[in-house]
Amino acid sequence: MAVPEALKRNLALPAIAAPMFLVTGPEMVIAACRAGMIGAFPTPNARTSADLADWLGEISSALSTDPTAAPWAANLVVHPSNERLAADLEAVARYKAPLVITALGSPARVIEAVHSYGGLVFADVNSVAFARKAAAAGVDGLVLVAAGAGGHTGMTAGFAFVEEVRRFWDGPIVLGGAISTGHAIRAAEVLGADLAYVGTALIATQESLAAQPYKSMVVAAGAEDIVPSKGITGVTANWLRDSLLAAGYDPDNMPQDKTPNFENAQDDAKAWKNVWSAGQGVGAVTAIKPVAEVVARLKREYDAACQLPRFDAKE
Repeated sequence: MAVPEALKRNLALPAIAAPMFLVTGPEMVIAACRAGMIGAFPTPNARTSADLADWLGEISSALSTDPTAAPWAANLVVHPSNERLAADLEAVARYKAPLVITALGSPARVIEAVHSYGGLVFADVNSVAFARKAAAAGVDGLVLVAAGAGGHTGMTAGFAFVEEVRRFWDGPIVLGGAISTGHAIRAAEVLGADLAYVGTALIATQESLAAQPYKSMVVAAGAEDIVPSKGITGVTANWLRDSLLAAGYDPDNMPQDKTPNFENAQDDAKAWKNVWSAGQGVGAVTAIKPVAEVVARLKREYDAACQLPRFDAKE
């Protein structure tokens, strides 16, 4: 199935600037949309629901008057322990986010509210089983978080993930996981996805909320520097090895008994401020640049990949 018309407006390439905890804010969303990608951010990045309303107003105001901008998205944490969900959803609905991406739980709690104003709901899932449940709940699209993704990650390779989900789902698919180049965006399409999730490639941008040392660590890192562990948040995520060491953890012996809890996003943020996340595509990040330059690089690579010749078997 093609990308919904509501999301295709002004896209320079089939990609979403993935929502990243404590990294993505209004400035990055606006920059991504103006550069030709769907810009997205996690609502807990705003300290309170009142702050979130201010962020949503800023984003809506900037992009609604820009006829060249791509659509934007809000990412809601729907885990049962998130006490802010109702207030955050009310704010998102008030500003009519074109796309709402749910994470860490069932999307059922938000679908009716988002559909009531004409918005779309995509569910962030990290397994085939969760993809089936989200599809049954009535979402408009699925975001497949595959192995290698930054932040809370999946364990299934993108090649297998898309193939299995396509057996029961003909709606829009977004694929995430180590997609940091335009060639990888094109590969996601070849696999059968409609859009790619691009996150790590945007951490080290001028518009990112990430601290300067975080950005510098991303620039210096490669795939071997990524450590998957559930020892920080209770949910498996990919972390930068050097940040684990700096925070006093042993990357080879991480805690295994952490319990997920999203009751207070700012308490959760304390862990993320000291330990930094990135995906396995981190090696493609070689400098701190504006979002527009990163998107332009991705577009050049994507266009080149679309022109690659197919294998020509010799008789």
